[in-house]
Amino acid sequence: MATETSLSHAIALQGGGAGRESGCQRRVVRLAFAKATQTVFGRTFMPKFLRIGVHQSNVSGYTSKAWCVRRVGSAVFLKWGAVEVHGAGAGRKVYWSRLPQEKTVRCGSAQRAQDYTKAAIARRRNHRYEPLTGPIANQRPSAARSTELKQALATILIVDIVGSTAKAAKLGDARWTKVMGHYYAAVRKELKTCGGREVVTTGDGVLATFKKPAAGIACATAIQKAMRTLGLEIRVGLHAGEYTISGGEMVGLAFHIGTRVAAKARAGEVLVSSAVKELMTAQSTISLRDHGVHRLKGVPERWRLWRVEG
Repeated sequence: MATETSLSHAIALQGGGAGRESGCQRRVVRLAFAKATQTVFGRTFMPKFLRIGVHQSNVSGYTSKAWCVRRVGSAVFLKWGAVEVHGAGAGRKVYWSRLPQEKTVRCGSAQRAQDYTKAAIARRRNHRYEPLTGPIANQRPSAARSTELKQALATILIVDIVGSTAKAAKLGDARWTKVMGHYYAAVRKELKTCGGREVVTTGDGVLATFKKPAAGIACATAIQKAMRTLGLEIRVGLHAGEYTISGGEMVGLAFHIGTRVAAKARAGEVLVSSAVKELMTAQSTISLRDHGVHRLKGVPERWRLWRVEG
């Protein structure tokens, strides 16, 4: 008899994979999907879905997000949150890095629930998801044992592609996946060169930390130059602040401020918060121009921002 475990199916967004997907592979995915949605004792079990950022399938030790869906009758159950991926191939393990969020959607009828679920799955397939078998474990054992809170100070860098949705629609899934693969490779190359630490990828964005603000700014300008060869426009924001490390997870308002600073940047701009400027040494050769005082969405008070010149 088919069980929920045997019917569980995950789909991971991994760079380069979807572009190489053959027609045979697509037929296999559709067949697996059809089998997974068969009715068992009046209840339809939908496959689980997993979103793990744009990464090659053999990459280990990165963090991203997961999204799962299951339909039971007229209800659709959703679950999403941050995940960690360790190992590669058959030995790959996926863990929730913290408790996932959950939501139940009451659709009123089984047909509406089925339509809702199919539409949600289709949207994710259009964003280059790939099959990934196996469950998502609650928490990595080593992370579960490390519950002591630690404070840290860092310069936070946020990189985001401008107009990514329009570009993806224009290029198509296969070509866009290749572009994204080059994009992430270029970003990680500059992070390594400048001593940055990748924290998480968010669709077409990257969040990283640096010990010194000058290193973060140098990395941001290097990434800008690398993107020109790919025909991509990006916006970059940097903020310096404290965050908390708990069980291997980084949390804190500083990350939200960094995201809001990046959102204020236009295509081709690198903006930094006043906190970053205050940490810059007098001997720094980096030129900053006053970008005015701004209200950052959801962040207390107004913040003065500075644009990196040159």
